[in-house]
Amino acid sequence: MELEQTADGSYTLYVPELDEHYHSVKGALTESQHIFIDMGLNHSNVPCPRILEIGLGTGLNCFLTYLTAYEQGRSIHYTGIERYPLDTDTLEKLAYPSLIGKGQEEIFTAIHRSEWEKDILLSPFFTLHKIQGDFTQYTFQESYDIVYFDAFAPEKQPEMWEQSLFQMLYKIVSPGGILTTYCAKGIVRRMLQTAGFTVERLPGPPGGKREILRATKIK
Repeated sequence: MELEQTADGSYTLYVPELDEHYHSVKGALTESQHIFIDMGLNHSNVPCPRILEIGLGTGLNCFLTYLTAYEQGRSIHYTGIERYPLDTDTLEKLAYPSLIGKGQEEIFTAIHRSEWEKDILLSPFFTLHKIQGDFTQYTFQESYDIVYFDAFAPEKQPEMWEQSLFQMLYKIVSPGGILTTYCAKGIVRRMLQTAGFTVERLPGPPGGKREILRATKIK
């Protein structure tokens, strides 16, 4: 695992074994903010949304969601599933709280140090539930209003992008709920449509990918 600075000054991680980065080298923070907050959370009109993140990873999406909830006075229940949690030393080197959320350093730490498989109240408006497990094998018991689909790219982890998994996600997304992902490949768009979602191609983050996808479960 190698630390790498991206174009917007924020850091990401490079995984040599997969030849893959956790975020876009064009800007880790810019990418997460655009795809998952601006096009996901801020697009939902659910007052107290339940969010599921596929690939908790560095915790950047979760931390941004917490900060947004704090600013908006919005209550959120956040579930993140991760098969391979990162170690503390690696997470500290990312230094996300120094770029965003100054004064909230303890929350970023708490995201990663919180117990697994339990609802953890990080604040009166934010509950975190972490699952250490394999998304491709896991059976979810809850329904969700927003899904952040942030797995590694299909060519790197094809098992995470199977039609059966999108079918499963469609079933656990609430009516009117949405799924956002950075991957705008035609095959992914068609799989989401086959699962039952209505899919939009949206502009990608500034300086980054040309397009992203947002899928909606029409009521």
